[in-house]
Amino acid sequence: MPFQPPRPAENPGTWGAVPPEVAHRRKGMIAGLQRFWQRVTEGLEIDQLWSQFKRDAQSSYRLYSRDVEARKLPHTGRHRWVRTLQEFAWAILEKLTPARRVLLLIGIIFLIFPAGGFSFHGKAGQVEVVEFDFRFYGGLLLLIVLILEVSDRVVMKRDLEIARDIQNWLLPEHPPAIPGLAVAFATRPANTVAGDYYDTFARPGSENAKYLLAVADVAGKSIPAAMLMATFQASLRTLSAAPVSLLEIVRGMNQYACSNSQKGARFTTAFLAEFDSVTRQLDYINAGHNPPVLRRASGDIEHLTEGGLPLGIMLDRPHAAGRCELQAGDWLMIFTDGLVEALNYAEAEYGEERMLGVLQNAVSVTPEELLHRVMVDVDFFVGDTPQHDDITLMLIKAT
Repeated sequence: MPFQPPRPAENPGTWGAVPPEVAHRRKGMIAGLQRFWQRVTEGLEIDQLWSQFKRDAQSSYRLYSRDVEARKLPHTGRHRWVRTLQEFAWAILEKLTPARRVLLLIGIIFLIFPAGGFSFHGKAGQVEVVEFDFRFYGGLLLLIVLILEVSDRVVMKRDLEIARDIQNWLLPEHPPAIPGLAVAFATRPANTVAGDYYDTFARPGSENAKYLLAVADVAGKSIPAAMLMATFQASLRTLSAAPVSLLEIVRGMNQYACSNSQKGARFTTAFLAEFDSVTRQLDYINAGHNPPVLRRASGDIEHLTEGGLPLGIMLDRPHAAGRCELQAGDWLMIFTDGLVEALNYAEAEYGEERMLGVLQNAVSVTPEELLHRVMVDVDFFVGDTPQHDDITLMLIKAT
């Protein structure tokens, strides 16, 4: 009998069709996998995940490499790379508690030497062989270490988020309305909390005629710097409430900073200024801070450098005050070093010249718009390179 192909169904559209219940299960599985993937990735695309991984890897490398560099390994030597790997391993292990180090090492040994066993003679004289496969136990131990580290990270993250909320409460959300000035500011911490500080407020008792402008940078990052930033804010607000001069405010803040600076290790650079909205004069003190840039309406560039040492360095070193007058069309840029020292993949700094280039091309816009342009330009310059320092920028335009 000659070969005959199977007869198709009466409805050609059902030839080879999957049963409805199977198709429904497949759709449910696909939808479940998609929901799982969305939950894991939080909606990020593959390129965004890769960029995030590179930032995390670079940040971790810097963390461990600092410990390796602190050990001052010899720059030459036949086995220097072996020593470097050893020090990297120790840098990782020393971040764990002793108990977790033991678990990690045992897990690694089980994965490197997965097979084991022994033999013995049974009652009937037969040789009994018992073999073990340690790979499962090695993976289990590594999973336990991971779970313990994640639990610590979750607790720390929760505490950091609380600290961030408190810090956001200390910093102004919007600048006050200052006659003759338009102000905008923004900060971008390198970690969850920052050591940068900015503020603008009316001096009490000045009948809204005098306003204090402040930008400061506490040495260090994260929680220690954030705590000192909070004390800086409290002392500045307290001293500014008294009818004293700007020099007296800085003198009092320096006294407090020197008593809490751990012998100068926790100093603070700061730019403090008092603007008189009636005379349009700006009295300022630059305490070791990056000199703010004053662009005149004519296009001339000035730097406000008058001042002295950072706060918390020396108790008996006086600061000097400078003065300038802000006329309509003048721009004042006050920033922390995290902005101009932002690095790209080639380890080149963003620099003040590039920042001024953005300003020169946008002198007619509002401070809010210029602030947005500068931040976008910094992001474009840096790319995927992790941020290594807090960035704060205050823009002031005389009107």
